[in-house]
Amino acid sequence: MMENKLFYSDPYIRTFNAKVLKQEQDELGKWYVVLNQTAFYPTGGGQPFDTGMIDEQRVINVEEIGGEIRHYLDGPISNCEKIVQGQIDWDRRFDHMQQHAGQHILSAAFESLFAYKTVGFHLGEKIVTIDLETEQLTKEEAKKAEQLANQIILENRPIQVKWVTEQELFQYPLRKAPKVKKDIRLVIIPDFDYNGCGGTHPKTTGEVRGIKILGWERQKKKIRLQFVCGERVLLQLENKHNVLLSLTKLLNAPELELEQAAVRIIDARKEQEKTIELLQDQLLQYEAKELLSNGPPNHWVGKVFKNRTIQELQKLARFITVVNEASMAILVSESENRLQLVCARGAARTENMKHVIEAVLPHIGGKGGGNDSFAQGGGEARISGQELLEVVWRTMKIEAK
Repeated sequence: MMENKLFYSDPYIRTFNAKVLKQEQDELGKWYVVLNQTAFYPTGGGQPFDTGMIDEQRVINVEEIGGEIRHYLDGPISNCEKIVQGQIDWDRRFDHMQQHAGQHILSAAFESLFAYKTVGFHLGEKIVTIDLETEQLTKEEAKKAEQLANQIILENRPIQVKWVTEQELFQYPLRKAPKVKKDIRLVIIPDFDYNGCGGTHPKTTGEVRGIKILGWERQKKKIRLQFVCGERVLLQLENKHNVLLSLTKLLNAPELELEQAAVRIIDARKEQEKTIELLQDQLLQYEAKELLSNGPPNHWVGKVFKNRTIQELQKLARFITVVNEASMAILVSESENRLQLVCARGAARTENMKHVIEAVLPHIGGKGGGNDSFAQGGGEARISGQELLEVVWRTMKIEAK
C-alpha cells in the first residue's frame, strides 16, 4: 500500500513529489516509471486509470503489475536522480470520482428498493454501466431507483472512507463482500450504503450533482444498465438538445411534435418504397416477356447481366417461368469478383434445377441450394458469366447456339 499512500490519504491531491524507484521499458518497448509514492490511480475495480504529467512526460496509462504501480509515459524522464513532480489531470480524476460514487448510490438504490444486486461495473469514457442480477427491469423500477439516487445526492450526505480488518466487517451491513482479506477499505454513505472499494470518490454525495439513467438491455440473464453522473449529465443534455434543435429545423416542427413529424415521414417513405417495388416488378415482368419473345424455340432463356442482385434474378426467373410454364431460365449476374446464378423451370418441364446448381457451382467455388424447380447460388468469378452459361448448357446437355 506504500506506493498508493498519497492516493489513499486524499483523492483530491492534484500534485505531489516522489522519488523514481525504477525507469524501464516493457517487453513492447513502452517507457514506465515506478515511484516511491503516487497519487495516480491504476486501472482496477471497473474504474480506468488517471492521466496527467510526471515532470515533462505525459502519463498515458497506469497499471498495477506484479505488485508495483507502473506509470507509462510518452518517453523517458530526463533526470531520474532528482525528485520528480506528478500532476493529476483533475478534470478526468473528478469525473471518475463522480461516476464511481454515483454507481455506488444507484446500485444501493436498486438493492434497497428491489433487492437487485450489482454484479458488474464499467466506467467508460462517455457512459457508465452496471449489470443487475435480474432478467427484467421495468420503466417504473428504473424511475424509482433514479429518484431515490438523486434524493441521496440532494441530501448531500458524507461519503466516508474507513480501513477495517476482516474481523471488523461484521459491524457493517455490507452491500457486497470485499474480495481482499486485509487492508480492507470501506466506502460508506451513512444509513444507505456500505461497500468495500478502492476507487476514487468525492467527500459528499452532493458533489455527484445528479444521476440520469440512459437505458438498459438484457444480457445473459442479467440487465446491463447505462447511466451518467455529474458533468456527463449536462453533456448528455447538451448533445440531445442540439440534436432536437437540428431536427426541429429539418422537420419544420416544434419539439413536442417531432415524433409525429418523424412518423409521417417514415409512413410516407414506406408507401414510396411499396410503389417503387411495384413499378420494379412491372418492369421485370416486361423484361421477362421480352426475353421469352427473343428466346429460342425450346423456350430456354439464358442471359448474363452486370451487377444485378440475386433478388432481381430470382424475381425475373419466376416471372419467366410463370408467363410460360414450358420455359426454363438460366440467369447469371457478374459483379466485381463474383458470379451469381439462378436456375428455374416452368411447371411443364422436368429438369432438376437443384442437380444443375450442384454440378455447376464447383466451377466457381460457390455455394447454393434450392429444389428441383428453382435453385440459386454464387461464387468467385473464376470464369466469365458467358462461360458459366456454357457450363450449364453442357451440364444439361443442351447445345449452345
